[in-house]
Amino acid sequence: MTTDLPRNLAAYDNSSFNPGRGTIVRIVWYFLSLLIFESGWLPVSSLKCRLLRMFGATIGQGVVIKPHVRIKYPWKLVVGDHCWIGQEAWIDNLDQVTLESDVCLSQGVYLCTGSHDHRSPTFELKTAPIVVKHGAWIAARAIVLGGAVVECGEVVGAGVVRRRG
Repeated sequence: MTTDLPRNLAAYDNSSFNPGRGTIVRIVWYFLSLLIFESGWLPVSSLKCRLLRMFGATIGQGVVIKPHVRIKYPWKLVVGDHCWIGQEAWIDNLDQVTLESDVCLSQGVYLCTGSHDHRSPTFELKTAPIVVKHGAWIAARAIVLGGAVVECGEVVGAGVVRRRG
């Protein structure tokens, strides 16, 4: 897609974005995420779930979180009962992400709630939530973008990009 407006990224300003927690909490989460989630050194899902709850996530019972998972902001995450989050999944949740019960995120899935206004020369940040309803399956390496609602029992195929609507 082309535009007549040149990019002016030096003028980019996301000061209106609220990450939901202060700088210290975000820094502590960043390093704990690197050590415990992204490194894969702790394979025990129950301890990962407990840590996510400590940082404000709502996590149901029987949740399985595989190694090398990245979660941007746990305080913007709701996970229902008996969900599986596969290896190398990335929940890039600048906005709310909700996984209802019995949802499967396969390996390498990317949930992305943030983007930029490509029509603007200053490339303003845009965010929108993602909802994955009961029993849905997001297959390997699929991408789900902000504003998307994955319906109950829906399968998003491997490598598919799922947009809003």
